[in-house]
Amino acid sequence: MVGGCVRDSILGRTPQDWDITTSARPEQVKALFRRTIDTGLQHGTVTVMLDGEGYEVTTYRIDGKYEDSRHPTEVTFTPSLEEDLRRRDLTINAMAYNHEKGLVDLYGGLEDIRDKVIRCVGDPLERFGEDALRILRAVRFAAQLGYTVHGDTVEAIRHLAPTLEKISAERIQTELVKLATSSHPAYLRSAYEWGITKVFLPEFDAAMETPQKHPHHRGSVGEHTLWALEETRPDKVIRLAALFHDIGKAATLSVDEAGITHFYGHAQVGAEMTEKILRRLKFDRDTMRAVCRLVLYHDYGYDLEPDLRQLRRMVNKIGEDAFPGLFEIRRADILAQSDYLRGEKLARLDRWQELYRELLEKGQCVSLKDLAVTGSDLIGIGMKPGREIGAMLENLLELVLEEPERNTRETLLAEAEKLRSGSAL
Repeated sequence: MVGGCVRDSILGRTPQDWDITTSARPEQVKALFRRTIDTGLQHGTVTVMLDGEGYEVTTYRIDGKYEDSRHPTEVTFTPSLEEDLRRRDLTINAMAYNHEKGLVDLYGGLEDIRDKVIRCVGDPLERFGEDALRILRAVRFAAQLGYTVHGDTVEAIRHLAPTLEKISAERIQTELVKLATSSHPAYLRSAYEWGITKVFLPEFDAAMETPQKHPHHRGSVGEHTLWALEETRPDKVIRLAALFHDIGKAATLSVDEAGITHFYGHAQVGAEMTEKILRRLKFDRDTMRAVCRLVLYHDYGYDLEPDLRQLRRMVNKIGEDAFPGLFEIRRADILAQSDYLRGEKLARLDRWQELYRELLEKGQCVSLKDLAVTGSDLIGIGMKPGREIGAMLENLLELVLEEPERNTRETLLAEAEKLRSGSAL
């Protein structure tokens, strides 16, 4: 066993997968097992299938020259485990184990785990020069484990961070999500300080450099964002929404005569910026839609006095799927602000949540799908299919949002008849 599974086992975690390295060449591995898959023969990797599980088995190898800061131009198989471990990125990922030899730790991985340190194997300039993605991986592992990045490794990161431009958006996206959903998402601060986010997320750099001089705020926009991240659960959509909820502030900054900063319209601008960022990083459409909606509405309505009628309209506008997430984002937002009126803000938010639970318990209608009549019902009373039915359903929904007790089939069909008669006149 080699790499992450060894590291996780030492940490008392259950490995997500098991990587195996061997002196046997791919053709020898294939000859030993009944069912194998040619995963990457050019790199010495064969997937062995046993009891429905796949195990990646890779021959000890030495990587050739890296010309694109990501992939070696060639690999050479070697009988030496030491040579194979030497090419790996971090010491904590460069340990191997089998039952005969026990732990093989040639580069101080176990000591770095004990000292909670992230450090490259050998010369960090060489390791990052071979594969620029390792720069982001180093920060991500530090965030997941709560470790400190070794000084020499940090200096190499600062020097070579610009080479991340050569890494695909998909690879960057994967590491960003892992970092954002880690136990310590505020390690993004280090990514900013070391010049990493400047390459693929310059909007965050702008946030870090945008001041907030207002009684409700403390720190820069970026610092506020980092505090908000730490107040949310490690869910991808929630953490990304927290990361981007104020991303529009740098573009909407204004300062009044008293020196107070304002960010009028930042939610709308932020949602548009978030869509561009997520598209640039090749996120899927569902994630983009969910995150952008939370960014757009993260401030919507929560400064109003809690009211069930107002709440129905809010849920209708924002969407039943997105609405619960807004409570999480808003609470994190409040906790990341200054102490000014924090108690009052949290109390108001609690009241909104109480009303939301009441709305759910009562099963009140907030969208067309909850309406007691359908288009077919309207056709049944003589309406013709088309725009007229859609408009009528919207009118009936408007009625029910105001008076939820009127959401019965009989009441709404009678109201539809009345509205049709009125329009005919």
